[in-house]
Amino acid sequence: MLWPGGAPAHERTGVGFDRQTQQATVTKVDEVSCKSVNASGETPTGDTSTAEGSSAQQQAGGTCKKATIRVDTGKDKGRTFTEIVQPDQSRQLHEGQKVVVAYEPSAPKDLQYSVTDVNRRFPMALLAGIFALAVVIVGRLRGVMALVALAISFLILNFFILPAILQGSNPLVVAVIGSSAIMLIALYLCHGLSARTSVAVLGTLISLLLIGILGSVFIGWAALTGNTDDNTGLIHGLYPSIDMSGLLLAGVIIGSLGVLDDVTVTQTSAVWELHEANPSMGWRGLYRAGIRIGRDHIASVVNTLVLAYAGAALPLLLLFSIAQSSVGTVANSELVAEEIVRTLIGSIGLVASVPVTTVLAALVVSADRPGSATFPTGGAPTLAGTQAGSQPGAQAGAYGTQSAQAPQPAAARGGRGRRRKH
Repeated sequence: MLWPGGAPAHERTGVGFDRQTQQATVTKVDEVSCKSVNASGETPTGDTSTAEGSSAQQQAGGTCKKATIRVDTGKDKGRTFTEIVQPDQSRQLHEGQKVVVAYEPSAPKDLQYSVTDVNRRFPMALLAGIFALAVVIVGRLRGVMALVALAISFLILNFFILPAILQGSNPLVVAVIGSSAIMLIALYLCHGLSARTSVAVLGTLISLLLIGILGSVFIGWAALTGNTDDNTGLIHGLYPSIDMSGLLLAGVIIGSLGVLDDVTVTQTSAVWELHEANPSMGWRGLYRAGIRIGRDHIASVVNTLVLAYAGAALPLLLLFSIAQSSVGTVANSELVAEEIVRTLIGSIGLVASVPVTTVLAALVVSADRPGSATFPTGGAPTLAGTQAGSQPGAQAGAYGTQSAQAPQPAAARGGRGRRRKH
């Protein structure tokens, strides 16, 4: 059974995210001489042209800040401590600022607390509220359903996917099951129970299967370990049983799911609308028209996916640029190769989803074709629907004089190009 019973317990390491944290407030900030508060009061005499030498020079002769911080949560609520902020630090503290502090119980009392980050809860909550309001105003009921589906996706991620992986389950199996659950709930909740939605679901599942197969082959072939930074190294240290390359593959599948949903739903809707506009069109015609729309979609979506990954890896790309490394050297490094493989596998799945979903939609919707007019031998055409009984005298005369003419396609389709209700 993959259903987890919760993340397994472990001893906190005090490293990275694996620390006890509390909320705190900066109550006072005083400017002091860096020379008076640094461990060594001597001015450095080394090479100040380097980044380290320049930083040491600023710390020795510059003006530092001495911040008094009050702990607002936990057993030490109300306790205060001081922290020195160097002039070259990227994060400068100011009075009244909300911060996050780390607690290390084994350290000396004066060093048990330290500032680790800024408290961003309010601006992030406000931004999330603006996003939800915009979705509801524009999307109305569909927007509300989309927000509900988004909340369910986070619940599945936090209460199934992550704990199951931490307990040692195969990350690929967990990702496929979790992604399938997210997809089914999101698509049917937002678009309703219909043949159109089912076609989008089937197209997404086939594309996810392709991404899983390609990911398994090329992640193993390229010898990608998935252990490329401090966070993945910490995970591997705490839970050695986790397959880090499998975790990388699970990330590729989950990351591709959102864009896949967009492509498959759009293609299915396009084919359905083409059929509504011309119900007499066969599945081949629907496929050709739908794939023309899909080509435009492919061009924009692939570019979007590549730029999204490039934006996430921009600091890393800057480091390689500073080092003046060649393109081949940069691409061969595991950090960049991991992103390249992730991007290309996801893009292949997206490209494949367009023809797969389009042909499925064309086959399904063309099966619901309207009845055509029947023409008795040597007589007038017999029309289905309400036209057969309207104006009998005039119709008989008219059809009697037009028996040799070709049938009128608009009348055969029921008047306005809509599917008949059976």
